[in-house]
Parts: sequence; structure tokens; C-alpha cells
Amino acid sequence: MATNDRDSSSHNKKIIIFVIIAVFSLWYGFDLNQYASLEQIKILQQTSGDYIADNRALAMLIFFVSYVVITGFSLPGAVLLTLLGGGLFGFGYGLLLISFASSMGATLAFLVSRYLLRDYVQNKFAARLAAINKGMEKEGNFYLFSLRLIPVFPFFVINILMGLTKISTRSFYLVSQVGMLAGTAVYVWAGTQLSEINSLSGIASPSLLSALVLLGVFPWIAKRGLALFSQRKRYARWTKPKSFDRNMIIIGAGAGGLVSAYIAAAVKSKVTLVEKHQMGGDCLNTGCVPSKALIRSAHAVAEISRAYEFGIDAEINNINFARVMGRIKNVIKTIEPHDSIARYSAMGVECLTAEAKIIDPWHVRIGDQVLTTKNIIVATGARPIVPPIPGLTDVPYLTSETLWQLAEQPSRLLVLGGGPIGCEIAQSFARLGSAVTQVEMATQILGREDEDAVAVVQAELQADGVSILLGNKVARFVNEDGQYSAVLSNGDSVVFDQVFLALGRQANTRGFGLEDLDVAITDRGLIEINEYQQTSIPNIYAVGDVSGPYQLTHVAAHQAWFAAVNALFGSVKKFATDYRVIPAVTYTYPELARVGISENEAQQAKLDYQVTKYNIDDLDRAITDGETKGFVKVITAANSDKILGVTIVASHAGELLAEYTLAMKYKLGLNKVLGTIHPYPTMSEANKYVAGNWKRNNSPEKLLTWVEKFHRYMRKA
Repeated sequence: MATNDRDSSSHNKKIIIFVIIAVFSLWYGFDLNQYASLEQIKILQQTSGDYIADNRALAMLIFFVSYVVITGFSLPGAVLLTLLGGGLFGFGYGLLLISFASSMGATLAFLVSRYLLRDYVQNKFAARLAAINKGMEKEGNFYLFSLRLIPVFPFFVINILMGLTKISTRSFYLVSQVGMLAGTAVYVWAGTQLSEINSLSGIASPSLLSALVLLGVFPWIAKRGLALFSQRKRYARWTKPKSFDRNMIIIGAGAGGLVSAYIAAAVKSKVTLVEKHQMGGDCLNTGCVPSKALIRSAHAVAEISRAYEFGIDAEINNINFARVMGRIKNVIKTIEPHDSIARYSAMGVECLTAEAKIIDPWHVRIGDQVLTTKNIIVATGARPIVPPIPGLTDVPYLTSETLWQLAEQPSRLLVLGGGPIGCEIAQSFARLGSAVTQVEMATQILGREDEDAVAVVQAELQADGVSILLGNKVARFVNEDGQYSAVLSNGDSVVFDQVFLALGRQANTRGFGLEDLDVAITDRGLIEINEYQQTSIPNIYAVGDVSGPYQLTHVAAHQAWFAAVNALFGSVKKFATDYRVIPAVTYTYPELARVGISENEAQQAKLDYQVTKYNIDDLDRAITDGETKGFVKVITAANSDKILGVTIVASHAGELLAEYTLAMKYKLGLNKVLGTIHPYPTMSEANKYVAGNWKRNNSPEKLLTWVEKFHRYMRKA
């Protein structure tokens, strides 16, 4: 039965395609396109007056059907036909006919697109369309209405594209009927005026000039009207102050908040930065800075352990964990002035240490004072996820926030999670001498990265002593008279002294007023933002971990520029946040760095791509340094040097990645990388050599055959 249905559907689709081809063949075969010009519709208007007067109903029917067919098959001439309708039937009847005919024709094109293409497009590009489908489900009607009022794309393109989405046919028709009405009215009215042109002097008539002006300014009027309507709807609950104490209040002094404050102060706005805990946020105090300081100490241990390899007799007599942690604290103190109240106050930022509470879109309570502000930027970050695993509260557990309070090194450390943080901490503690067990529920650590890259990192973690248990998770924790163990999902047990939770981060969206304002939150628990960093309340912006989509310090700083500029100057010009080139580094040994898509992602997206690799063990500098593990892998578009993504596994991979980030940002291909002089001997030469491999793999063989013949001839000449 299912086979018969598929055969029937396939047969019907072939018929529809045949009809479409036939209509286009007739249209262009009989050169009907010649009538889609202003001169021709004026001639048609002048010659059909008597016929319409004698056969008005039939003329209206013919016009109506013709309009439906032309719009339904996306044939050219709908705009001119609208002008003609105004000229033939006047404003009232013309608007009535064209309003319904255009909506019916649009719906016909919509249905044809849906029937022929939607299933194929949705299946082939399911991952890419997921966000679009979700957005259409939530605000599809408003989005379509906006496109109808302000046609960024021609209407026939909107009809076809909407057919590929999941918007209902009923909604499409009704929204189109209402949304196109205003624009149709303008064009029909212009048509009534165009019909009065009998000479060049008629072009300058006030009524015609008014029609043409309205045609030009209507999209702008519609856009402004939609914005005002949407704004009034969203702000209806509150009373806006007549003046403001501040141009901007920023809540949270992590990377996103600090950069936002820096930009706001640099352009001489009055800005207040509020932080309830520590300036610098997680990155300085509990994240990037302390973790990299720990990694450096662990790396020193690994270097000394390899000393004999370099002809040096050395041994480690003792690892003083207290001094390791003391150095971490000193590193934080050394960097603290960069993010300090003193520094930002000197820039002109008002820095307040207090809890902030957003009362409404323009009022923020800070301590015992209430300030008014034109804009608010939320940069409250995220916190480690503490899962509700049975028995967890009965055992000593650590997170990225509490790890740095350790006074003694755990002999046995259990790490939950195989993401970047989990891998970095697991390897560091193993190198410092702890017996480390790492548990990851997936079948691969660093699940977003390619298998070949992860294999290099995983081998090094295991060589450093990390026991990695994949496809597993903790079912419960047990505390038996101070002896701690974790019972895994496969029934095995792991004994430990401390457990480190590296299971992701949860955005800090509550406790400072957003919930009372009903600011939209995504399914992932992040503040929902648009391309300008605006929340569902347009003068409240969000940046960094609290809004995503990437929970990376440098992305928070990147977003902050867009949020600050859009908040302060958005009434003049707004800038969409650019996420095209986002680099990321996992600071294990060797480092794993990536920008753009991975090979896995290229496969999932079914892209036509090429992979080019260069193994680090062939690089002179890597050989001299004894750092030969890893590779550089570049994903390019097929038959092109355009870089789609780069994965590097190597010592200092993060530094090597910068060249590719720059190249991708400014659309430089591998030919440009190959043509750049790289100093010898450096690790950066790996980038040149992988570009050379690409060049050899894409050499013009036919041309080289002729070149070879040329050289053969020259040898005989």
C-alpha cells in the first residue's frame, strides 16, 4: 500500500512538473513576455475600454483568472498587471480583484513548492533548517507578514521559500491576504493615476507624483510601522521615563561586561557596570586563567619527566601541591589589575559592587538606589551544572568554581565529563601525580571534534595515566564510613577521594529580574537573542555564556562590541553579530584547535569538500623540539582553495590556528597561505606545508603535460 502511495505521488509530481514546463513553454514560445511592459499595458488599457464597459463581469473574471495564473506560476508581470487593474477597473474594484487574486495565486505557488520540494529539502538539510523551522513555528506568521509589508525578496521568491517551511496553508493565505493589502492598494492607486498620462506634461501631475512618491516610501513607512507596533506591544506593561540617568547599565563584569563597558566609555556615554562578586568574572577567577596556570605546572612536570630524552639527567623529588595552587593565585593577582575597578573607573566607567535587580526595561535597582537607563546589557555568565545524581551530596565534589580552593592534592580523582574542561583537568592532575579516572557517557571524548584528532589527544591522556571509561555514566555515589565510590551504569565501581564535575554550564538567567519581565528563554536555558544581541525586550541586550550560542570568553568579548554599539547607536545603524569564523582551543597536550567546520560536520551537511592533511612528525622544528605528535587538517570546498574549516592537533596548536582564522575571516585561500613566507624553522611552517600538499593534490595535470613537452622541446633546441 505504501509503495502504491509513493508511486501515485511520484506520478502526480511528474504531471505538475509537466504542466509547469508547458506553461513556461507557451509563455516564452509565444513571446507573451513582450506584453509585460508599461507601454503594452497602456495600450491594453486604451483598447479595452469599450469591451469592459459592455462585458464588465466577464472582463473582471478574465483578469482575475489571468492574475492567479501569472502569480501562481511565478511568471513575470504581476506588478504591471496590478497597475493595469487600477487603470481598467478603478481603485475599488481593482483593489478587490487583485487583493484576492494575488493571495490565491501566491497560495498556489506556495502549494506547488510544498508538494514538489519541501520533503526533499527538509530531509536533505534537516540540521540546517532546524532553527528556521523552530523560528517559523514560533513567529512564522509575523515573519511572513513583515515580508509581505516590506518585500526584501520578490513575492514569488517568498511564495516558493515559504512552501519549504512548516507554516500552515491557512496561515499563509490569511497572512498574505492581509499583509499584501496595503502594498496592493498603493500600486492599484498608482495604476489609476498612470492611466491619466496622455502626454509628457501628465507625468508632472500632482496626483501621479504623489502615487510614485508613496510607492517609494511605502516600504520604509511599513518597516517603521511594524517596529513601532512591535515595540508598543512589548512595552505596554511599563511606563517609559522622559529622561535617563545612564545611557547603559551592564550587569556582570566578566569578559562580555568588561568589553561592553570599555566600548561604552570610549564613545563617551554614561555607563554603569555592576558586579556582585569579583571583577573579571569566571574567566579570571575560576576559569581560563587558573586552569591555564594549572596546565603550565603540569606541563613542567611532563617536561622534566622527558629530560633524559634531551640528554639531561633530572628527576622530580617532590610536587608541592600547595605551591602549585599558590602560583595559580599569584597569576590571578598579577592579571587582576587588567580587569580592576581602578582601571575601568579611570576609563570613565562607574563600577559598583552590588546586586542588581531589573525592575522594568529602564529601571535597575542597585543596592539601595534605583537608576534609569536607556539600555541594559546582561552579562551574568553561567555556572557549572551539578546534576541530581543520587548520593552526590554525600561525597566531596568539586566544580570549576570550587576546584581552586583545594588545599591538598587528591590521590584519586574522578572526573565526570569528557569535554574540554574535563580533559584539561584530568590530564593536569594525572601529570601532577593523581590517579585519575575519567567517565564520559558518549563513545568519544571531545565529542564535537573529528575522531582522528581526538585519537591523538586520548592517546596522550592515557599515556599520562588517565583511565578513560567511555559509554558510561555514574548511576549513584556511595559513602561508606568516609570511603567514597561511584557505581557506574555498567555495574562497575570507581573509588575516589574527590570527584570533579565537568558536565557543562548553566546560564545565570534568574535572580536579577528577567523572569519578572518575561524575557524569552530558549530550550537550552539561555537568554534568547536576535542577530543584534537583543533579547525579546529590544533595549535589553545579552552577551556571553548567559546567551550563547558559544560559551567561550573570546566570543563573549566579540558579542560585546555588537551589543554596545547596537545599544548606543542602533537608532542610526545596527550591526548583526558575525559568527562566521569562531576559533576554539582545547588546552590538553597536545592542544586541539579548530576554526570553521570539522570533517564530521562537512559529512553531515553533505558538502562537496576536500581534506588535506600534513603530519607534524615531518616538520623540522617539531623534530628538533621533540613535539612530533599531531597534524594539520584543512577542509576546503571541492576544486577550490576556499578554506571551510581547519583542525590542528599539535603543541601550540592554538597559536598555529590564528593564521587560518585570519585567512577565513578575510576570505584568503590556501594559495595565499602557500605564497606567504614563513620563518624557518618554526611550527608555523606546518601551515605552509599543508597548503603545499593541497596544491600538489590539485595540480593542473593536463597543463603540466604540455609544460613537460615544452621542456623536452627546449632541451633539443
